[in-house]
Amino acid sequence: MARQSSSRGTDCDFRDADFPDSQFIDLEELISDIDLEEWISDLFSPEKDHPIKKTLSCSLEELYQGATKRVKITREEVDPRGLTNKTEEILTIDTKPGWRKGTKIKFSEKGNKRPNVIPADIVFTVDEKPHSEFTRDGNDLIITRRISVTEAFTGYTVHLITLDGRKLTISIDDVIHPNYQKVVLNEGMPILGDPTKRGMLKIKFDIRFPTRVTAEQKAGIRTIFGP
Repeated sequence: MARQSSSRGTDCDFRDADFPDSQFIDLEELISDIDLEEWISDLFSPEKDHPIKKTLSCSLEELYQGATKRVKITREEVDPRGLTNKTEEILTIDTKPGWRKGTKIKFSEKGNKRPNVIPADIVFTVDEKPHSEFTRDGNDLIITRRISVTEAFTGYTVHLITLDGRKLTISIDDVIHPNYQKVVLNEGMPILGDPTKRGMLKIKFDIRFPTRVTAEQKAGIRTIFGP
């Protein structure tokens, strides 16, 4: 005989119900999977302050040869009584040949000290100072020389001082047109990780055209180049 159900009753009979074992959670197995020691450690471990970001300005010479830079920081330390003490510290950064803008250097936990808080990391980001002669493009260096039309047609010699102090002389016998550039291999920036290799030096030209030409000069130009 089928069992009658009543809306007034509060007792339920599940003896005939068919529930798969997979629908039930084994509480003992769940607890055994939890590393209580790790859970308690995470629960009460101190938080870490957000990183302190600073800029490290470097000249192209420092990024070409490498350099030692020293930065003074001031740290605050709060003791358990709530008193604040300030201390100064010098951080030393050795730049490597080939570093470029955006390179990051981290000093772990050099931020202010407070009770129950892990000091922040200090992160320096390299920025390149503008150079009076060179412009950097990746591992390449670019310079621009302003020359006359006469020099563009008859030849030009480039004299420059490299970023490591060498004197460089480059003779150009080609006709220098507005889109011309002279490429010198292995005279660019050092390749990070292999300082024996370097990028290219690209020499570009800004040709000064005269604003006025006499009739005699025009005739001479036509004689040379034709109509």
